Amino acid sequence: MKEIITNINGIPIYRNFVENLPYNPLLKILLKEKRKARILGEVIFWKKVRAKKFHKIDFDRQRIIGNYIVDFYVKTLGLIVEIDGSSHDEKQIYDDIRQEYLESLGLLVFKIADFDVKNNLGIVMKELEDFIIQHYGTTPSSKIE
Repeated sequence: MKEIITNINGIPIYRNFVENLPYNPLLKILLKEKRKARILGEVIFWKKVRAKKFHKIDFDRQRIIGNYIVDFYVKTLGLIVEIDGSSHDEKQIYDDIRQEYLESLGLLVFKIADFDVKNNLGIVMKELEDFIIQHYGTTPSSKIE
C-alpha cells in the first residue's frame, strides 16, 4: 500500500517518490545565479508554497535534475512545477525536449504562465490542487484507464 502524504479536499494524496534522479553538479554555479535573480512570478509562487504552506507538501526551489534546473520540485510526488515567462515564447522546441526528458524519468510537469501567477494566483493554486488530485489522488492500481 502506498503512503498517503496529505489530503486535498478530503482526497488522500499518495507518495510517488522517484529515486536516483540524474544530477549535473556543473549546474550548481548557474543555480546560485538563478536564485539571486528573484524572478517575480517565482517569488510569488514560492511565498504560497514554502515551508509546507500548501497542503503540507514540501516544495524545493531551483532543483537540478539531469542537465536542467527546474523551478520547483516536490520530491514526495515526483512533480515539477514550471513557471513560464516570456523567455519561453521562442523556446518551444527546447521546452518540449526538456519536458519529454523529465517525463522519461517518471516525473510529471505542471506548467504555469508567469502572467497567471502574477494576476490569477488563486486560480493557479486551484489548478495545481486539481492536477495533484488527478495524478496522485488515487493509487496506481485503482486508476481507471
